[in-house]
Amino acid sequence: MSDSLTIYKLFAEKIDAALDALAVEGVLPAGLPRQSIAVEPPRDPAHGDLATNAAMVLAKPAQTNPRMLAEVLASKLGQDAAVASAEIAGPGFINLRLNASIWLSELAAISALGADYGRSRMGAGRKVNVEYVSANPTGPMHMGHCRGAVVGDALAGLLEFAGHDVTREYYINDAGGQVDVLARSVHLRYRQALGEDIGEIPEGLYPGGYLIAVGEQLAHELGDGFRAAPEAEWLPLFRAKAVEQMMQLIKDDLAQLGIHHDLFSSEAALQAAGKPDAAEAWLRQHGLVYDGILEAPKGKTPEDWEPVQLPLFRATRFGDDQDRPIRKSDGSWTYFGADLAYHMEKAKAADELIDIWGADHAGTVKRIKAAVAALSEGEGKPIPFDVKLVQMVQLMKGGQPFKMSKRAGNFVTLADVVDMVGKDVVRFTMLTRKPEAQMDFDFDKVVEASKENPVFYVQYAHARIRSTLRKAAAENLVPAAEALDQLGQEELGLIKLAAQFPREVEAAAKAREPHRIAFYLYELAGAFHSYWNLGNDRPEKRFIVPQDVQMTGARLFLAEQLGQVIRNGLHILGVEAVEEM
Repeated sequence: MSDSLTIYKLFAEKIDAALDALAVEGVLPAGLPRQSIAVEPPRDPAHGDLATNAAMVLAKPAQTNPRMLAEVLASKLGQDAAVASAEIAGPGFINLRLNASIWLSELAAISALGADYGRSRMGAGRKVNVEYVSANPTGPMHMGHCRGAVVGDALAGLLEFAGHDVTREYYINDAGGQVDVLARSVHLRYRQALGEDIGEIPEGLYPGGYLIAVGEQLAHELGDGFRAAPEAEWLPLFRAKAVEQMMQLIKDDLAQLGIHHDLFSSEAALQAAGKPDAAEAWLRQHGLVYDGILEAPKGKTPEDWEPVQLPLFRATRFGDDQDRPIRKSDGSWTYFGADLAYHMEKAKAADELIDIWGADHAGTVKRIKAAVAALSEGEGKPIPFDVKLVQMVQLMKGGQPFKMSKRAGNFVTLADVVDMVGKDVVRFTMLTRKPEAQMDFDFDKVVEASKENPVFYVQYAHARIRSTLRKAAAENLVPAAEALDQLGQEELGLIKLAAQFPREVEAAAKAREPHRIAFYLYELAGAFHSYWNLGNDRPEKRFIVPQDVQMTGARLFLAEQLGQVIRNGLHILGVEAVEEM
């Protein structure tokens, strides 16, 4: 086997070659679409090692019976030296049993590829923009942002591993009213730093103590020249200074989680550069924006409603339930109008867009997707756009929830949590459930040394492997591939599971679901621990059997490759593979 052709790709090619041969023989018409043909493990391992739906997929376009086609294809595949048997199941599925040698070759492939095992070329350099976090720059990162940050970063890592050219982007929402509130809050702290008794923080301003340092910095930098100045004189300056300071705080918080963005895009800069105006002009030119009367809000009586002519985006053409205004009655941009322009800018440098949003933005998904669909139509090229919604995280400790309230100033910051349990625990735990599912982050559970704690279970598997290799080295025993054919069915079961890693990477990347890698690592760790425990009852099944150097070498080689797969998976997720615990 080639050192770059892992087992599922190898057999995809073998099936492809068999189908080509059948086409040459006249059994199949040439040129049938094969995109839907899959090569995967059977649902029940008792049915074989690999399964393919090739006959089921091709029978209809070939105008033949799927069972009959399966018989011909199975006969062809059964001639391969790597195939022990090819059996037909149900209406036309083909189950393949492989010779043990092919699995041992896969183990050698893991060793040869090392950190590149599981990497894929499926992305083929396709440029993908992943926008995530994008929290308002009004304070430190709190746990409400954490899950989306981890999901976005892990997805970016997964897509890179699968061959995509990824840009990690943070969109700074620095043009809204919340930024003016921030500037006024900072000005208050600036006056405090100059010695003024500011009393209670007025309602409507941010009370957080994190702004004290910002105020002190500005007092040092600017002196007292803006203490009593009219708001119009200091608001733009304090807005810019406050956003700069908050963004540095946010970047520092994200760095503690191992997150670094490639690009920070400013909404204020976007508007200052006239991008929303240019977007409106482009959309009007393509007949996608018109001046019209917005529908009255649901539940309002005629007396409550004043019809105003606004520029409306034809969102209904793309599946939205109503056309959407891009400007307010005062001429300023709506959130949607600004976001529309931003996505048009992003699309210029990307083949595909992915946004990671909190679940509270669910109502916006349809209209932004409509906007990108309009852009695709206007540009005459498809621009795939996906929005991943991430549910909030409930912090738990001692059976009691931690309250989070950004405005109250008593929220639990991301940095607080990372300090308490560590970066790796936070990152892996955030990926132990699908992002659309609710999650409780229990401080007691995430540090628990048990099978019920996935991050411990996976890291412990890697640490056990590394400890075993160190112990063996101390006894002059080393991994060796010379006697791999001595490995039994239990060991082959581990190899078969490890061999699924490349297809898990591609499946997760295709679905845009990095949590699949976390689920897979937990399964692999479980299989390893089960085998380890087998050695407790059967000493001859231990990794180190001093009286049998050849078997020890083979099992250490197996352990070494299992550790490599775990490291590669954890690397995708941005989690360290620890050497000891």
